[in-house]
Amino acid sequence: MDPPLLVRGEGSWLYDAEGRRYLDLSSGLVAVNLGHAHPRLVQAIAQQAATLAYAAPSLFHDKRALLAKALSDLAPWPEGGRVFFTPSGAEANEDALKFVRHLTGRFKVLAAYRSFHGATHGAAALTGENRRFPAEPAIPGVVHFFAPYPYRSPFYTQDPKEEAQRALEHLERVLLHEDPGRVAAIFLEPVVGSNGVIVYPEGYLEGVREICDRHGILLVFDEVMTGFGRVGEAFAAQRFGVVPDLITFAKGVASACVPLGGVLVREGLARRFDDTPLPTGHTYSGHPLAVAAGLAALEAYQEEGLFARAYRLEAVLRDLLKPLEAHPLVGEVRGVGAFSGVELVRDCRTKEPLSPWHAPPSPAMKALHKALLERGVYLFAKHNVLLLAPPLTVGEEELAFGVEALKRVLDEVSSL
Repeated sequence: MDPPLLVRGEGSWLYDAEGRRYLDLSSGLVAVNLGHAHPRLVQAIAQQAATLAYAAPSLFHDKRALLAKALSDLAPWPEGGRVFFTPSGAEANEDALKFVRHLTGRFKVLAAYRSFHGATHGAAALTGENRRFPAEPAIPGVVHFFAPYPYRSPFYTQDPKEEAQRALEHLERVLLHEDPGRVAAIFLEPVVGSNGVIVYPEGYLEGVREICDRHGILLVFDEVMTGFGRVGEAFAAQRFGVVPDLITFAKGVASACVPLGGVLVREGLARRFDDTPLPTGHTYSGHPLAVAAGLAALEAYQEEGLFARAYRLEAVLRDLLKPLEAHPLVGEVRGVGAFSGVELVRDCRTKEPLSPWHAPPSPAMKALHKALLERGVYLFAKHNVLLLAPPLTVGEEELAFGVEALKRVLDEVSSL
């Protein structure tokens, strides 16, 4: 079955040209947090298009100011922060890279293996998996390290507490060999996104924060996927109680209706740019249609209580996915908030992936996707991990439908 020709979206569903519908169980690419065609966003975009569809970034306009203020209020810093808008998450990470080097006067940055920060040249250099290879040779100064992955521990332990401790010792060792005085920042997804929905063991993020403080290194959270209610709070920083110095965001800020991203910088750092030129700029920075959609999205999140609803969806997903843990193709089910990962294996004992990492999808994974679409479910996967990240507006019956389809398809694939 070829990918369907989509012509419409509504709520948790996508519709093709033949009238068939598909449950969007991954919010597109973990982006459509408010579901498709949310009426508040549709109205906001239409009204903005009829009044001011574009303004140069150097000019002031109301919706940009209102959204910047709302995001500053939402950020985890008591003193607040400031935002620089970008057209995407990749560009947000590119700009954050410029900011941390400019603010610290240091050149090196660290980022984790098994991470994704974007496809542009600088963001690809930060990325710690095979999507960076086409951008190589990469920009200089980026050093990668291993972060915890309890199911496939790079530190040879089955104990989460020990996994966190060994990972922190490893990070300290890397810094020792790179000279922490030369390191501007550590970039980290507070929950690993498309590379497996890996939730770090308790104590790891806190430990990274302490290491950064000790060495004068800035901590950047890439919240392109985790931001705007995906894990149960506005940002993962609040969910886990670990406060970074900068936050990059995109996707959920406008529920993917219009491309929009940005960098949030805590006030103590941001005010440095009052006397120093900001080292970046974009034609579409703070685009009126995008920020109007973002402002409407924030209003919808707050008025509908959708950040907190992710806690309820976490419980529902946990209950629905629990039976899958006994399936012979399922190595592990994990997640937080409305963000779950199902890791598929050929053999639970050896943990051999159903689809190899750094390789095209295996025939089994292709068959799984085809069968899911035939059953009316779209599910995003990377390598051997399925990402269940429904819109925060999804109904519990819709979730049950999607997980039941997944159960049946796993049975079909295991019999091949």
